[in-house]
Amino acid sequence: MSGVSLTSLPGDDDENGGERPREFIQSLERGLAIIRAFGPHAPEQTVSQLAASTRLTRATARRFLITLMELGYLESDGRIFRLTPKVLQLGYSFLSGLRFPDVALPHLERLVAEVDESSEASVLDGDEIVYLARVPSSAALTIAINVGARMPAHATSMGKVLLASLTDAELEAYLERASLRPILPHTVTDAAELRAQLDSVRQAGYALVDQELEEGLIAVAAPVRDRDGRVTGAINLSTHVMRRSAESVRSELVRPLLRTAQLIEADLAGVA
Repeated sequence: MSGVSLTSLPGDDDENGGERPREFIQSLERGLAIIRAFGPHAPEQTVSQLAASTRLTRATARRFLITLMELGYLESDGRIFRLTPKVLQLGYSFLSGLRFPDVALPHLERLVAEVDESSEASVLDGDEIVYLARVPSSAALTIAINVGARMPAHATSMGKVLLASLTDAELEAYLERASLRPILPHTVTDAAELRAQLDSVRQAGYALVDQELEEGLIAVAAPVRDRDGRVTGAINLSTHVMRRSAESVRSELVRPLLRTAQLIEADLAGVA
């Protein structure tokens, strides 16, 4: 087995402080790294490109590519490799085991019908949020989001709500490892400032983001708790500065959003 380590790949977390358990299978890690190397920024790649992005030798990368092709997760014209729809089965296995998006969706639909603004639901995965459900408004002026899309937690309303639900130790670990990159001029990139903002989110019970992720986008989010009181996800409403100001969002959208979160929590508590 090659001695090349993938522990420093962007987005990878080593929960064991750099020491892997004896049962750890590095070849599986490398195969998953190949799949994760594809995305909107690189939907098609050559062996050389994949080897560079995963820090593997070309020979090692090629062996994994051939294996993934045989399993049906990749296809190639002989030089360029791309993912196949079969990869969606990996995500579906996770989504199908979640109650949250199924329970939340009808409530989000009623919320959007009431306020005519787009609504989404997400969970926290590492330093990013993953969108599990989306109901667009008739205006469709806000950022286009697909189920399964990922966004940096520090720049999103739902991300701030979910980060605010972390324990002090979990939050400190996040702030130490996360890249608080400046997406827009308004994006909070200072750890101390973000920590203070999350304290305010805990007290208010919701988070409002004004043009931190996309120019013109304003979003407000609320946590959703399970029957044990743990935050299991978040829901939001998003709009555009052409439609509402931040103050309008606070005065007109926070109340129906919080009410919807409570209805989702009630249904989650009643699901066996």
